[in-house]
Amino acid sequence: MTVSPRHKDLHVERICSYPVSSLDIGRCTDMIMGWISAGVSRKYFVCANPHSFVEADNDPEFKQALFEADLMTPDGIGIVIASKLQGGSIRARITGSDMFQAVSRCLSERGGGRVFLLGSTEPNLEKMKQKMAADFPGLSAVGTYSPPFTSRFSEADNAAMVDAVNGFAPDVLWVGMTAPKQEKWIYRNRTRLNVGFIGAVGAVFDFYIGRVKRSHPMFLKTGLEWLPRLFRQPGRLWRRTCISAPRFLLMALRSRAH
Repeated sequence: MTVSPRHKDLHVERICSYPVSSLDIGRCTDMIMGWISAGVSRKYFVCANPHSFVEADNDPEFKQALFEADLMTPDGIGIVIASKLQGGSIRARITGSDMFQAVSRCLSERGGGRVFLLGSTEPNLEKMKQKMAADFPGLSAVGTYSPPFTSRFSEADNAAMVDAVNGFAPDVLWVGMTAPKQEKWIYRNRTRLNVGFIGAVGAVFDFYIGRVKRSHPMFLKTGLEWLPRLFRQPGRLWRRTCISAPRFLLMALRSRAH
């Protein structure tokens, strides 16, 4: 797998061969806002974490979806550690929550920004709209869609989701589903979407409305956000912590050796 040509002009580091951005949150946000202002269509962003890379190693479509992303940020302390091991310059995580907040704030300050929310449940999406109206008064959450909770969408599901988004032609489409489902959905459908920028943000919707509590700021700053979440949701998160993290470390060490 080779890095897409469009990554050549960006500040990226190869982490286990994946092109991870070394830009800080401000410059990542500036890049996204530049795409939106220029009217560039269908750029998309994903968050990179060790579990994603381990899963993608056994899922060719997920791997391709990650490689094709226009921006991949280092979400996961393991990515920061891997960068340090290979003498890179990545020193801080940039999470989906970070990008959601930063882009929303910039759109609000600019005024007239239009966003669409895809994922979660209708009650949660309504809470999202209400909170965003209060937090970001200069942007409009113009539409929402709660897709079926299934491991794989049918073509009818895809068509309904695409039609719902295209009916509003938003500046930004936030996709809040689980990985790798959200990345693969974006990869399969991006050429059908009439949208400026697409962000795969996972559990950010739940974090934003307080349905799932984020870790204490102390854990966020030290890169240990995963620890309290593991205690709260062991059945969901044990595999990525106890299996994927060690496997990723081996991948990173082998990559460094080559």
